[in-house]
Amino acid sequence: MIPLPTASTAAALRRCVDRWAVSPRAMDVVTALSAFGLMVLDVPGLAREDNSLSGITATLVLAAGAATLVLRRRLPWVPFVVAIVLMGWLHELTMVQFALYSLGRFRGRRVAVLATLLYVAAAYGYFNTPGWPARHGETLSDFLSLVLPIGFLAAGVGIAAHRHDLVHALEVQRREAAARQAVQDERISVGRDVHDLVGRELTVLAVRAEVLAVRARGEAHQQEFEELADTARRAHHMLNETIVRRGDASATPGLEGLAALAEETERMGSPVDLTVAEETKALSPLRQTAVHRVVQECLTNAAKHAPGLPVTVTIGLADGCLRVEVRNPLAQTPPDRAPVSTGTGLFSMAERVTSMGGTLHAREEHGAYVVTATLPSGLPARTRS
Repeated sequence: MIPLPTASTAAALRRCVDRWAVSPRAMDVVTALSAFGLMVLDVPGLAREDNSLSGITATLVLAAGAATLVLRRRLPWVPFVVAIVLMGWLHELTMVQFALYSLGRFRGRRVAVLATLLYVAAAYGYFNTPGWPARHGETLSDFLSLVLPIGFLAAGVGIAAHRHDLVHALEVQRREAAARQAVQDERISVGRDVHDLVGRELTVLAVRAEVLAVRARGEAHQQEFEELADTARRAHHMLNETIVRRGDASATPGLEGLAALAEETERMGSPVDLTVAEETKALSPLRQTAVHRVVQECLTNAAKHAPGLPVTVTIGLADGCLRVEVRNPLAQTPPDRAPVSTGTGLFSMAERVTSMGGTLHAREEHGAYVVTATLPSGLPARTRS
């Protein structure tokens, strides 16, 4: 008895088929089948005009020619040469259209123009060859009126598709560059926050060590306190050298700044329901800054994409982790004006959260847009309980 596939196997097979269906190779196969389907309509006529071919052999020849279109991305000249041969042998012009389009699409304007000129020259040579069927034009003007539109149209469409592909690739590169820049900017911002917060603690440590060294003057621990103060000063100096600060650094915001963010968003027309657990006030300044940045970006996005709709912000601790959730309903209609945004806010938030060992997820859920950030709280067990 043949075992039936399980649900997981069927799902994996379906995903594999879906990925293949949108792949370039699948498109090439569909193109080859389309060309063959059009050419096979001419098989009865080809068999009558060429006594060396029967209906079956003519079909096989056309199938072999159409199969070369599978190579149209890597070797587009191969189907072009085959198309020229089929045009001279079987007087078949369908394959030429697909070949010229492929050259224009995957090799650009210059190659397409060259291929079109070669096609016209070859067709003109065939026209002057005895035995060329009269139905393709008894005079040169009739012949050119048939051949030229086919070549120019196919190559022109291919060139247009090539330009569209270039524009799309440039747009993708632009978005990727913007995302990389956003990540870099966020790393710089995190570095500045580390400098402000850790630098302050190192300064306090150095000062306290110096005070202890003065108090312990003449005692055995004086040198150790002096060495500790010197180590703190060197660490602070290394921190300054490592992290480049540009401009004057303002105070790094923490959880106390969330209320001001909520008020600002409400003035923009979006009411904010802010819930901050009391135990989160014991978080380190660096983690509070991360929470502030995440909530700030989420409130900004909500005001842009869903103006006037309420936003719910929940910050708390659970199972030793800090959890931030920002939720707002999806707008039923797009804003009157398109939101001015670089589209890199999520990258910045994700970079900041990931740098602290956390995760960030943004998704649509039950008619709402939800952003969830989870990162280690860094609090001892007694604080979390």
